[in-house]
Amino acid sequence: MTISYNWLCDYLPAKIDPEKLSKILTAIGLEVESLEKYESIKGGLQGLITAEILECEKHPDADKLKITKVNTGTQILQVVCGAPNAAAGQKVILATAGTTIYPANAEPITLKKTKIRGVESNGMICAEDEIGLGNNHEGILVLPEDTPVGIAAVSLYEVQEDYIYEIGLTPNRMDAMSHLGVAKDVCAWLSHHDKKGTSVVLPYKNSIKTNGKPAPISVIVENKIDCLRYAGVSISGITVAESPQWLKQKLNAIGVKSINNIVDISNFILHETGQPLHAFDAEKITGNAIVVKNMPEGSLFKTLDDKERKLSASDLMICNTQEPMCIAGVYGGITSGVTITTKSIFLESAWFNPQTIRKTSLFHGLRTDAATRFEKGVDISNTVNVLKRAAELIVEICGGEIDGEIIDVYPEPASPAAVALKYHYLKKLSGKNYHGDAVKNILVSLGFSLIKEGPDELWVNVPFSKPDINLPADIVEEIMRIDGLDNVEIPSTISIAPSNDTISDSVTLREKLAGQLTGLGFNEIFTNSISNSAYYDENILAGSVKMINNLSADLDMMRPVMLHSGLEVIAHNINRKSIDLLLFENGKTYSSGGPATYSELNHLCLYATGNMQHASWNQKAAKTDFYFIKGVCEKILATAGISNALFQPTTDTNFELVATISIKNKVIGMVGAVEGNTLKKFGIKQPVFYADIYWDALMDCRKTKKFTYVEVSKFPAVERDLALLINKEITYTQIRKAVSGAGISALQTVKLFDVFESDKLGAGKKSLAVNFTFSDNNKTFTDKEIDEMMNKIVAVCEKQLNAEVRK
Repeated sequence: MTISYNWLCDYLPAKIDPEKLSKILTAIGLEVESLEKYESIKGGLQGLITAEILECEKHPDADKLKITKVNTGTQILQVVCGAPNAAAGQKVILATAGTTIYPANAEPITLKKTKIRGVESNGMICAEDEIGLGNNHEGILVLPEDTPVGIAAVSLYEVQEDYIYEIGLTPNRMDAMSHLGVAKDVCAWLSHHDKKGTSVVLPYKNSIKTNGKPAPISVIVENKIDCLRYAGVSISGITVAESPQWLKQKLNAIGVKSINNIVDISNFILHETGQPLHAFDAEKITGNAIVVKNMPEGSLFKTLDDKERKLSASDLMICNTQEPMCIAGVYGGITSGVTITTKSIFLESAWFNPQTIRKTSLFHGLRTDAATRFEKGVDISNTVNVLKRAAELIVEICGGEIDGEIIDVYPEPASPAAVALKYHYLKKLSGKNYHGDAVKNILVSLGFSLIKEGPDELWVNVPFSKPDINLPADIVEEIMRIDGLDNVEIPSTISIAPSNDTISDSVTLREKLAGQLTGLGFNEIFTNSISNSAYYDENILAGSVKMINNLSADLDMMRPVMLHSGLEVIAHNINRKSIDLLLFENGKTYSSGGPATYSELNHLCLYATGNMQHASWNQKAAKTDFYFIKGVCEKILATAGISNALFQPTTDTNFELVATISIKNKVIGMVGAVEGNTLKKFGIKQPVFYADIYWDALMDCRKTKKFTYVEVSKFPAVERDLALLINKEITYTQIRKAVSGAGISALQTVKLFDVFESDKLGAGKKSLAVNFTFSDNNKTFTDKEIDEMMNKIVAVCEKQLNAEVRK
């Protein structure tokens, strides 16, 4: 939420220092995230002066440059200029050496005395865009002939200075989504802390005058549930034109672009009061009647952005007697809006059902300022007051007159919510003993009205501007934020009941592995579980979980795999020159097995790209590769107590080299090198290696595994090496699997330490050198016992793999 300091002060009885006001706003729950000085002309034209070009001659060494002599009022300066329209006798704006200029859409530049093509230049004769006055760069800015020489350029222009607050507004604070709403809170704080009544300066004059005629346009509300109140007024004889400077300045300060006086007044009222308005060209209202109703499912409607949309039967529409003109509370139609030729308008101010507006806004992907306010609930009691305020401004600025009476369709006036607050509950919840008068004063200053009061109880009516308040706890929150959360005393002693909760094995293991991965140089990431369907092929999309009301076209489904959200993070970092990345994430994937049948799976994922080891005086840089991330997976499994996991090659369209990780024929993960086309989708040009541990499957393996204490053997282990000549298609995993099935209990580890390929070995052959470690807790092995076990291994390899032992 953006708030202008100058605009806010219009509704305060006295101006408050911007820094003090910032602290007050944060204290009352409107946290100020930033406070920045604003200038309507960036830089405020500081240091710029008016000057006169006395001489203008062609540069001897450049066709497009000119050498000028410029009178500043105190001295004559030589300035090299490249503008084609520069000529002697012109009054111009000059930036001398040492002046900082603020070009439009560029960083500030501090000018220096310099030489251009060998000719000294002592500043710059400025164009509009070079000093933030506009976007014109066709030539220098030429001032009127009667402009005095040597005066500050700022004196020629009205430079507005302001302070802009960015407020982190919580979703329940619809009442603070306007300058008036914020001003009411500030006045409530001042009333309580300064001990004197401080009221907001309301802009409502209620001096609207009609011509006494009947309203030329009637209103019929067919859907009385989604439109509880609809007010409108006709204004004729208007002139659609540029807005006055004061109105444009207020809107520009908060980042709202000026369009024309009618649209600008609507935006001004929106940000002043929080009530959205909509203006219709009265001549486009066929049948001179406004009908608020729903259209049949699938009806076509073209909106202001010239897009044809299919309507839902639940969309509330503002229609004339023949066709829809506007999606109520969300977006206008292309045919009924105000144009430069409009002479009469019908101005709408209404209350629409928040749930309906939000549903429509999300369905059509139209997140407008009006929709964001209607969906939180606007003040239904203020509908007509705001309409009168807007009508007065339109007549004042655009001319014309009010044509007929104000229409107010409000068949069943809403009753304010009544909430009871017990004083002992207030003390219990807040931790502070409030005086009854202080409580009443705070609530009254916030717009609550007292119904009745008892010895330990207070009944109040909630203002319509605070639709989120319906519980005693909500009232306590209002009191505490105006009094100040910092004013709640901290007790001298705090009693804590010790927790007896047990931490699950899954959580404990996650924490342990997180520590291990951090020690290995990995950083943990957290990514969005909502993903973009454009990343996935048809096979994956078939079982995915699609979102019905997605907030963004790029985020339209729950992620079916973890890979792509991690690649987004890698691309983001690489684009910012962070190219050596080791990342891990604990996350979930989602899938659907049919209507209303969904499942979630937990994952531990690893990502590696760039160097795993940086160059140093005693070592070279080492890049990540498939075997690095495979080794990290083996460490993870070892920490989890899982041994003898097999890595078996497989295929996957997203990977160039990929293997599954399995335990006893149960797949518990995968590891691979991401395929080039997949990386190209994210603009990644360096290799990325990825591993995915299926967490739920891993935990299932741990459940079936018994963990026992084994004493470290007192007897030495024995190692033997074996070089096996095998066919090239045979993998190391097959060797491990064959050896593991030999039933040698003393065999502790099997490690591959060399791969050799050569034509000398024979066609289609390769040699794998494998290390075997044997150990026994009760004895030292003899050579004979080791030889027997090695012979058994050789026999298994020869029989199952057709291997030969290289001598």
